[in-house]
Amino acid sequence: MSSTSRPPHGRPARRAARAGRPGHRARAAASLRAAARRGGADLVHPGLRLVAAYAWRLLVVGALVYAAFKVLGRFELVAVAVFLGLVVTALLRPLADLLERLVPRPLAVAVALIGSIVVVLGLLALVGSVAAAEAGRLVGEFRGGVGRISRWLEQPPFRIKHGTLQGLHERISTFVATHRGALISRALSGANRVVEALTGAALALFCSVFFIYGGDRMWLWFHAQLPETARSPWDRAARAAWSTFAGYTRGIIIVAASNATLVGIALFLLRVPLALPLTVLVFFATFIPLIGAPIALAVATVVALAGRGPVIAAAVLVLIVVIGQIEGHVLHPLVMSWAVQLHPVVVAISVIGGSLVAGVIGAIVAVPMVSVVWSVVRTLRED
Repeated sequence: MSSTSRPPHGRPARRAARAGRPGHRARAAASLRAAARRGGADLVHPGLRLVAAYAWRLLVVGALVYAAFKVLGRFELVAVAVFLGLVVTALLRPLADLLERLVPRPLAVAVALIGSIVVVLGLLALVGSVAAAEAGRLVGEFRGGVGRISRWLEQPPFRIKHGTLQGLHERISTFVATHRGALISRALSGANRVVEALTGAALALFCSVFFIYGGDRMWLWFHAQLPETARSPWDRAARAAWSTFAGYTRGIIIVAASNATLVGIALFLLRVPLALPLTVLVFFATFIPLIGAPIALAVATVVALAGRGPVIAAAVLVLIVVIGQIEGHVLHPLVMSWAVQLHPVVVAISVIGGSLVAGVIGAIVAVPMVSVVWSVVRTLRED
């Protein structure tokens, strides 16, 4: 018999014979199942375990954020008023502390708040008076500007027919005339929003008075109500949150004032109509990061196109690019880096997500909220 046909012998032969028995196969399968029950996690890839661990935690965080937005949505007026009160506190608390060196604390708080209100109301009155003074001249300029725009669109490269533009103008006029009653009723229904805005402003002013006067004592009272073991982490988290929020508020004010100053100087030099109201619009639009200032400058471009022609509008368009570069590469890195350490992608996602959830208010509140949460997480994680 050849070597290839020789039957197996020795220890391998006995092992093969045992493996072929039905009882041995059953015991082997049972031992495998027991091993799987004892160490089932060992059969899962470590990367998959890591992804699963992060996934359920992200789901919990997402559910908590969604529930928080739902609760805040039901109490939107109160939440916005408290947020504005915190903004006013972050801006005026240093001024009140400075005035306290000269006068008593209540008088210092009153001077800081009343002086700020007078300045804001005076600025709004100045904007309104300028707009009212230029109203008559602007009507004529805009009519001529609309005609220039129409002639410009009829020329190359657009070559839009005159009848198309005329028909579009007639359709717009017909729509306004037909739906005038609905538009007026919507404007009148907006009176409720005005009442809500005034109520929110009053509540924000009321909260800011107590926050500026004794916010530290309010926190100490709340801190004393916590359990003994939770006081230290809560105190670290609260201090980090307030430092980040106050730094962001003061930083965005500096960025908005710088943007508005640059835009105002450029619009006045280019003699664009409504330069002062457009400057104020840019100031408030900058509170929406990344997209607010470009939208306001786009409005300024349309006004320049209608009032001064395409050449001045092109100059304003170049201004949008230049100021965007200054804001993105100079102002934000210098002013905001010490307060908010967020990547621009995170800022963009936060703004868009906040606008989808709560509109303009959500877009304004999203970045400071994300910044505060990240600051708290980073502080607690360091410990």
